[in-house]
Amino acid sequence: MPYITSAVNAQASRKAIDVHGQTYHLSPYVGSAPLRGSYIPGNEKNDDGLPQGFLVEQPPNSVTPPHFHDHEQYQVFVEGGARLGKHLASPLSLHYARGHSPYGPITAGPSGVVYFTLRARWDSGAKYMPGARDKLKKVKRKHRMAADIELPNSDVMCQTDSVIRTEVMSLDDDGTCAYLYTIPPGKVTLVDTDKIAGGQYAIVVDGFAVGEKEDLTRLSGFYRSLREEPLEVKAGKDGLVLLLMQFSNTDLA
Repeated sequence: MPYITSAVNAQASRKAIDVHGQTYHLSPYVGSAPLRGSYIPGNEKNDDGLPQGFLVEQPPNSVTPPHFHDHEQYQVFVEGGARLGKHLASPLSLHYARGHSPYGPITAGPSGVVYFTLRARWDSGAKYMPGARDKLKKVKRKHRMAADIELPNSDVMCQTDSVIRTEVMSLDDDGTCAYLYTIPPGKVTLVDTDKIAGGQYAIVVDGFAVGEKEDLTRLSGFYRSLREEPLEVKAGKDGLVLLLMQFSNTDLA
């Protein structure tokens, strides 16, 4: 069964962590969110074998210094504004980084920035540059960025009878890709890609999905592992827009 987390339940578990003397807030979605803002030697022993997904609230005008992680990840910028390195990261923007590919800094704007960090594997913590250079493996670095992703207006969601899949990141040789699914009201559909690779996350970016116990409103999330059947969702009465992201076939758990 996929992991399904409502935005309401994630918010209920929101916690504060310190990142270089700045107070960030994390809301866990899948697996265990980080306990601190940087890598601590030996933290690898805490690997719980689960994927790891959480929502980050980075405070106004704060800076997350350049760093890297052991495993690949997606970041979905959903509120506020920031710069990711030289790139603007306004809602809705998507960033992909392969493991051991340094990126940043993430510089929050005057209203702060809110973004998902989504991984198919547990990660031992941010390794900041240049201090952690000795831990940086010699791999082919990879980044992908899709900025200012345009959402369909409510008329499109309610007036169409068909599911619309829009490419956000093209399908790469390693299987990484991202699509925006626009699903009309009440429609049940399978959400998938054209090539099997790693696990998948889907985030509700507009409308809501109908859940077994509660509606899955904006910023609710799903995680499906490689071994599970494609995600099936039902759009609510106002339609549903999902951002689907697929991990590579080279960093499997």
